[in-house]
Amino acid sequence: MKVSDILRIKGGTLYTVTPDELLLNALKLMVDRDIGSLVVMEHGELIGMLTVRELTQVLVKMGGVVDKTIVRTAMDDSPLTCTTETDMDEVRRMMLERHARYMPVMNKKMLMGVISFHDVARAVVDSQNFENKMLKAYIHDWPEGQEPADAPKL
Repeated sequence: MKVSDILRIKGGTLYTVTPDELLLNALKLMVDRDIGSLVVMEHGELIGMLTVRELTQVLVKMGGVVDKTIVRTAMDDSPLTCTTETDMDEVRRMMLERHARYMPVMNKKMLMGVISFHDVARAVVDSQNFENKMLKAYIHDWPEGQEPADAPKL
Protein backbone atom coordinates (compact mmCIF):
# COMPACT_ATOMS: atom_id res chain seq x y z
CA MET A 1 0.00 0.00 0.00
CA LYS A 2 1.28 3.46 -0.92
CA VAL A 3 0.68 6.93 0.52
CA SER A 4 -1.33 7.77 -2.62
CA ASP A 5 -3.93 5.18 -1.50
CA ILE A 6 -4.44 7.03 1.79
CA LEU A 7 -4.68 10.43 0.10
CA ARG A 8 -7.27 9.11 -2.35
CA ILE A 9 -9.49 7.97 0.55
CA LYS A 10 -8.77 10.94 2.81
CA GLY A 11 -9.43 13.70 0.29
CA GLY A 12 -7.44 16.78 -0.53
CA THR A 13 -8.41 19.43 2.02
CA LEU A 14 -5.29 21.22 3.30
CA TYR A 15 -4.98 23.90 5.93
CA THR A 16 -1.98 26.19 5.77
CA VAL A 17 -0.58 29.25 7.50
CA THR A 18 2.27 31.61 6.80
CA PRO A 19 5.24 31.79 9.15
CA ASP A 20 4.42 35.41 10.06
CA GLU A 21 0.81 34.63 11.08
CA LEU A 22 0.02 35.14 14.74
CA LEU A 23 0.26 31.86 16.60
CA LEU A 24 -3.07 32.56 18.28
CA ASN A 25 -4.78 32.80 14.85
CA ALA A 26 -3.23 29.48 13.85
CA LEU A 27 -4.45 27.91 17.08
CA LYS A 28 -7.97 29.25 16.47
CA LEU A 29 -7.95 27.73 12.96
CA MET A 30 -6.91 24.37 14.37
CA VAL A 31 -9.70 24.52 16.97
CA ASP A 32 -12.32 25.68 14.42
CA ARG A 33 -11.41 22.91 11.96
CA ASP A 34 -10.74 20.27 14.64
CA ILE A 35 -7.31 19.49 13.20
CA GLY A 36 -3.99 18.71 14.84
CA SER A 37 -1.61 20.29 12.35
CA LEU A 38 -1.09 23.11 9.90
CA VAL A 39 1.36 23.23 7.02
CA VAL A 40 3.50 26.37 7.08
CA MET A 41 3.93 27.76 3.56
CA GLU A 42 5.97 30.70 2.30
CA HIS A 43 6.11 31.78 -1.34
CA GLY A 44 4.36 28.56 -2.37
CA GLU A 45 6.84 26.28 -0.62
CA LEU A 46 6.62 24.11 2.48
CA ILE A 47 8.87 25.57 5.18
CA GLY A 48 7.48 23.91 8.30
CA MET A 49 4.73 22.20 10.26
CA LEU A 50 2.81 23.46 13.24
CA THR A 51 1.30 20.70 15.35
CA VAL A 52 -0.23 20.37 18.78
CA ARG A 53 3.20 19.28 20.02
CA GLU A 54 4.87 22.54 18.97
CA LEU A 55 1.97 24.57 20.31
CA THR A 56 2.20 22.86 23.69
CA GLN A 57 5.94 23.43 23.87
CA VAL A 58 5.69 27.15 23.07
CA LEU A 59 2.76 27.64 25.46
CA VAL A 60 4.79 26.19 28.32
CA LYS A 61 7.90 28.16 27.32
CA MET A 62 5.96 31.45 27.13
CA GLY A 63 3.96 30.88 30.30
CA GLY A 64 0.73 30.60 28.30
CA VAL A 65 1.03 34.12 26.85
CA VAL A 66 1.40 33.98 23.08
CA ASP A 67 -0.55 37.06 21.99
CA LYS A 68 2.31 38.56 19.89
CA THR A 69 4.07 35.29 19.04
CA ILE A 70 4.21 34.27 15.37
CA VAL A 71 4.04 30.81 13.84
CA ARG A 72 7.74 30.87 12.87
CA THR A 73 8.63 30.88 16.58
CA ALA A 74 6.86 27.59 17.25
CA MET A 75 6.92 25.63 13.97
CA ASP A 76 9.05 22.60 13.18
CA ASP A 77 11.24 23.97 10.40
CA SER A 78 12.47 20.56 9.23
CA PRO A 79 9.38 18.36 9.09
CA LEU A 80 9.53 14.75 8.07
CA THR A 81 8.09 14.32 4.54
CA CYS A 82 7.25 11.50 2.15
CA THR A 83 6.01 11.14 -1.43
CA THR A 84 2.82 9.64 -2.83
CA GLU A 85 4.88 6.59 -3.82
CA THR A 86 6.31 5.93 -0.35
CA ASP A 87 5.30 2.51 0.93
CA MET A 88 3.16 2.44 4.09
CA ASP A 89 5.66 0.25 5.96
CA GLU A 90 8.32 2.91 5.37
CA VAL A 91 5.95 5.69 6.49
CA ARG A 92 5.17 3.82 9.72
CA ARG A 93 8.86 3.29 10.39
CA MET A 94 9.68 6.96 9.73
CA MET A 95 6.83 8.26 11.89
CA LEU A 96 7.69 5.94 14.77
CA GLU A 97 11.40 6.83 14.64
CA ARG A 98 10.75 10.58 14.78
CA HIS A 99 7.61 10.40 16.97
CA ALA A 100 5.84 12.27 14.16
CA ARG A 101 2.07 12.38 14.19
CA TYR A 102 1.74 14.28 10.90
CA MET A 103 3.66 14.05 7.65
CA PRO A 104 3.43 16.30 4.60
CA VAL A 105 3.26 14.43 1.31
CA MET A 106 5.36 16.05 -1.40
CA ASN A 107 5.76 15.66 -5.14
CA LYS A 108 9.09 17.41 -5.64
CA LYS A 109 8.28 20.87 -4.22
CA MET A 110 4.49 20.56 -4.54
CA LEU A 111 2.47 19.78 -1.42
CA MET A 112 0.07 16.92 -2.18
CA GLY A 113 -1.46 16.49 1.26
CA VAL A 114 -0.80 15.63 4.88
CA ILE A 115 -1.22 12.21 6.44
CA SER A 116 -1.53 11.55 10.13
CA PHE A 117 -0.52 8.58 12.21
CA HIS A 118 -4.26 7.98 12.60
CA ASP A 119 -4.63 7.79 8.79
CA VAL A 120 -1.79 5.27 8.62
CA ALA A 121 -3.24 3.15 11.43
CA ARG A 122 -6.69 3.18 9.82
CA ALA A 123 -5.22 2.10 6.47
CA VAL A 124 -3.37 -0.80 8.12
CA VAL A 125 -6.49 -1.96 9.99
CA ASP A 126 -8.65 -1.66 6.85
CA SER A 127 -6.09 -3.62 4.86
CA GLN A 128 -5.91 -6.35 7.51
CA ASN A 129 -9.71 -6.53 7.73
CA PHE A 130 -9.94 -6.94 3.95
CA GLU A 131 -7.26 -9.63 3.97
CA ASN A 132 -9.03 -11.47 6.81
CA LYS A 133 -12.33 -11.31 4.94
CA MET A 134 -10.74 -12.73 1.80
CA LEU A 135 -9.02 -15.52 3.75
CA LYS A 136 -12.28 -16.44 5.50
CA ALA A 137 -14.10 -16.48 2.17
CA TYR A 138 -11.37 -18.68 0.70
CA ILE A 139 -11.53 -21.11 3.63
CA HIS A 140 -15.34 -21.14 3.56
CA ASP A 141 -15.34 -22.01 -0.16
CA TRP A 142 -12.80 -24.83 0.24
CA PRO A 143 -13.90 -27.79 -1.93
CA GLU A 144 -15.38 -30.61 0.14
CA GLY A 145 -13.22 -33.69 0.47
CA GLN A 146 -10.00 -31.84 -0.38
CA GLU A 147 -7.43 -30.75 2.14
CA PRO A 148 -4.38 -28.58 1.77
CA ALA A 149 -1.23 -30.58 0.94
CA ASP A 150 0.44 -29.70 4.24
CA ALA A 151 -2.62 -30.18 6.46
CA PRO A 152 -2.00 -32.55 9.38
CA LYS A 153 -3.83 -35.89 9.09
CA LEU A 154 -6.02 -36.59 12.11
